[in-house]
Amino acid sequence: MSELSVSKEERQTKLKNLKDQVIVITGASSGIGLVTARMAAAKGAKVVLAARNEAALRELTDELREAGHEAVYVRADVGIEEDVVNIAKKALQEFGYFDTWVNNAGVTIYGNAMDVSDQDMKRLFATNYWGVVYGSRIAVRHYLKRRVPGALINVGSIFGDRGTLVQSAYAPSKFAVHGWTESLRMEMEREDTPISITLIHPGRVDTPYNEHARSYQEFQPVHKGMMYPPEAVAEAILYAAANPKRDIYVGAQAKILQFLGSNFPTLTDKLWEAVFPQTQYDERRKSNTPEESNLYHAGYGMHERGTNIGWKRKCSMFVKVAKHPVLTRIAIAGVSAWVLTKVMGRDHD
Repeated sequence: MSELSVSKEERQTKLKNLKDQVIVITGASSGIGLVTARMAAAKGAKVVLAARNEAALRELTDELREAGHEAVYVRADVGIEEDVVNIAKKALQEFGYFDTWVNNAGVTIYGNAMDVSDQDMKRLFATNYWGVVYGSRIAVRHYLKRRVPGALINVGSIFGDRGTLVQSAYAPSKFAVHGWTESLRMEMEREDTPISITLIHPGRVDTPYNEHARSYQEFQPVHKGMMYPPEAVAEAILYAAANPKRDIYVGAQAKILQFLGSNFPTLTDKLWEAVFPQTQYDERRKSNTPEESNLYHAGYGMHERGTNIGWKRKCSMFVKVAKHPVLTRIAIAGVSAWVLTKVMGRDHD
């Protein structure tokens, strides 16, 4: 379905305004989660913050409270189901309910498919996939029990639509997230439940993601080239929290790669093999050891951006389009009519 089309779910599910919501955000101590938490609180939402870095969570919660916002935190490893249950318990204890659950926490590994250990890959899946499953089930059960509309937002990836080199353990974990989200959405739609389930498809985003990564490479993992600010992903997440959406792509590169991979798979393979690997590392020696990565332990917190290199965009036009589908269709229709008029006029002459 096109992101400009309107699904049955989008027509029927009425979500609260952000200022009236309680929003749960996992992976809230850095990057996309940190930015989303700050933006959500600034818009008046009450936030429940979860991550493994308790010191960062405490600092962020104090920051938000000092600014007059309502915020609580719970230290949690989303790869452990009991910890995810505790996130929900904290939300219910403090606020009595929650309206939106954002599955954002994630880790990555830079390394070739044949090099990454089974243990490391299983740990990555525990966070990236099982954390989403645990959070999704808790959120859906909560909304069904309350019998009120609610939003579930799962943060996928450009590599959930298309496999990749170098991060060949990360990509299948995001494929799994995409498949889980689509399957769960269909089941909820078939039962006509008032639950909005959104999949966010970010392109490359300027966060500390690369610095936290477990790396099998000699040099520092990094994004090189065009990337988007974490604010663009947060904007998509918060729009979906109040407006039912099936999918939101953050960045043209995410949509273009999905289109090319689906329609020209062999050509895309060759292009990606030639271009992508060298955009994933810098000549610096890597900054952490395997033990210092965030694969098994919390990474450092309270950093929104990373040390990536390249063209750092200020926003994503795809997100702007997703927020204004009617105006976009009108604009497209107007441009099409103008082009048709010109063509017809030329033929008439």
